[in-house]
Amino acid sequence: MKSDRTFPRATVSRKAEASLRAGHVWVYDTEVKSIDRACGNGSLIDVVSEKGAYLGTAFYSEKSKLRLRVISTNANETFGDAFFRRRVGYAVDYRAAVMGGDFGCCRLIFGESDGLPGLTVDRYGDILVSEVLSVGTELRRETIYRALCDKLAETDARVAGIYERCESNVRTLEGLPQHKGWYECDFCGSPSPLTEITENGVVYAVDVENGQKTGFFLDQKYNRAAVGRLARGRRVLDCFTHTGSFALNAAKGGAERVLAVDVSDTAVQLARDNARRNGVSDVMEVARADVFELLPQLCAEHADFDLVILDPPAFTKSRATVKDAERGYREINSRAMKLLPRGGFLATCSCSHFMTPENFIRILRGAAADANVTLKLIEARGAAPDHPVLLSVPETDYLKFYLFQIV
Repeated sequence: MKSDRTFPRATVSRKAEASLRAGHVWVYDTEVKSIDRACGNGSLIDVVSEKGAYLGTAFYSEKSKLRLRVISTNANETFGDAFFRRRVGYAVDYRAAVMGGDFGCCRLIFGESDGLPGLTVDRYGDILVSEVLSVGTELRRETIYRALCDKLAETDARVAGIYERCESNVRTLEGLPQHKGWYECDFCGSPSPLTEITENGVVYAVDVENGQKTGFFLDQKYNRAAVGRLARGRRVLDCFTHTGSFALNAAKGGAERVLAVDVSDTAVQLARDNARRNGVSDVMEVARADVFELLPQLCAEHADFDLVILDPPAFTKSRATVKDAERGYREINSRAMKLLPRGGFLATCSCSHFMTPENFIRILRGAAADANVTLKLIEARGAAPDHPVLLSVPETDYLKFYLFQIV
C-alpha cells in the first residue's frame, strides 16, 4: 500500500498530549478537539497539540472510543510498505532472540507492544493465527501478512496458512464485520486447522478454528514450567484447567497425583485427551466442577492437596466490574489457602489488565487474612517474553502470576 505523507491533522486535549508525551499510544474520542479535514475510517492522521506541536501519526477510527491509535512519533515517516516490513522484522527478530528453542510456537505480534495496533499473531509451527481489532491495521493486513511470511522464510520457516480469528465485538466498534477463516492469498494456503505443538515437553492438540482465542494460551508457557518444577512428589489441584496445561506440567514434573477441574464439558474432554496424549492419565484425573462450589467442599472434606493452582478466566473486562472481580478473586484464593497445609504451595493468577498488580496483591493479602495464614513469595512472574510489556502502556502488562508457600 502506497502512502501519502500529507495527512489530516487532529488536535487533541492537553490531557491527551500529556499522555502521548509520556509514551502512551491511544487517544479517546472525548480527547479529540478537532480534525482539520475529512478522513476515512482507518486512515492515517497526524496528531497535534493545541499549540500545533506534532505528537505522532495515528490510525483514525471514526466509530470507536479509541479514536486515534498512534503508530509512530517520527514526523518524517512515509508509512509505505517498507515501514510495516520494518515493524514486522523487529517483532520477529525479537521473538527469535528471546524465545530461543520456543520460537516455533509463540506470539509473533502483540499489538501496541510491537507498534502494530490491534493486531495479534500467534505461531503454531507452520500455521499463523491472526486477530485484527483495529480498522487501520485491517486495511493494511495484506502488507503485514506478506511481510511475516517473507521474514519467517529468512529463518527457513514456511507458512502453510494464516487463519483469521476476527470474532471479537471490538471489531463492531471499529466498523468491521466479525469473521473467521483462512486468509486467501497467493503466498500461503488453507491447511487443516488441526495441528500439534510441544511446549515444555508437553504435547497438545491445537484447533485454530474452534479453540479458545487463537487456539491455545501461549502467555503462561514459562509459568507452567515453574509449576512443573515445584510439583515433584506433590498432590496437585489445578482449578480452571481448560486444556489441562498446568496439570500436565505438574504431572510431567513428577507429581504424585493431579486433579484438574473445569466447569466446561469441552475443556474437561480436551484435558483428558491431552492427558492420554502425554501418557499421564494414571496420575492425572480430570473432572467437571464449579471451582466456587468445589473449594469449600474440599475444605470441608479436609482433602489432601499440597499444591493448588488458580488460573481463572478474566473476572473483569472493564473498570465497571472490578469490584465484583475482587470478591471473586478473594473468595477462591482464601478457599485455596484454607485447603492447603502449612508448607503447601499456591500458584495464583489474574489475566485482566484492569486488575492491577497492586490491587491483586492487596486482594491476596486480604485472602490470607481471611484464611489466617501468611504467604511467603517464591516468584512473581508475568507473561512470557513473546508478550512484551511497554512500560508506557500499562494495558500491555496484563498477566499477574505468583507462587507462594503457606507459612
